[in-house]
Amino acid sequence: MRGLGTAVNVATVVAGALVGVALGDRLPERVRTTVLQVVGLMTLVIGVREATATRNVVFPLGALLLGAVVGEALGIEERLESLGERLRRRAAPGEEPDGDGESGGTSPFVEGFVAASLLFCIGPLTILGSIRDGLGGPDASQLLLVKAALDGVVAVVFASTLGWGVGFSAISVLVVQGALTLTAGSADRVLTDRMVTEMTAVGGVMVLGIGLRLLDIRQVRVASLLPALVLAPIGVALFAR
Repeated sequence: MRGLGTAVNVATVVAGALVGVALGDRLPERVRTTVLQVVGLMTLVIGVREATATRNVVFPLGALLLGAVVGEALGIEERLESLGERLRRRAAPGEEPDGDGESGGTSPFVEGFVAASLLFCIGPLTILGSIRDGLGGPDASQLLLVKAALDGVVAVVFASTLGWGVGFSAISVLVVQGALTLTAGSADRVLTDRMVTEMTAVGGVMVLGIGLRLLDIRQVRVASLLPALVLAPIGVALFAR
């Protein structure tokens, strides 16, 4: 069944967030902080692993540099945070930004929505899993079902600290993976293994940025780098030999 993997993924993110929010009030602050730091550290490990997949660092570097320019020109980071803020006003009107840190007073709801949306929607499992899910056939949803299980566990940890915003990242998962699934035929014909490799490397660098955010080391504007995921395969198509 086409789209089954995305549907299950959305469900696991929502379910994980519900469990995490329920656990959050029962866990001491130091436990929640330490658990989130563990996720941040593992996110860095995953990012390093995927970033080093590149066969030529020039492709991810060029894509990220150009992607940053395009992303900042389009204001992607601000648009994503604005969406998170609108959702916060509807779902958690009593929560206000804390006004601390480099995030400029971003509320935990918005940070949870942004960080979870980026983490759940960047990476080879998202791209390859959605394409395979859209093409159908035996085991078409297998990759996304694996991703769904992983995302559900991460959602529990995220939501125990950052709250309901993590659950609303299921909207991002639905939109991104749903779009990839619907265009699977075209994407499969266009993307070569080399293109996917360099996209994976770009995604790895972005995942590193998410890890730095989770560890509160640096508020890397990861959303502004999203165009790099499109620019990387274009660069490969134009210049790879």
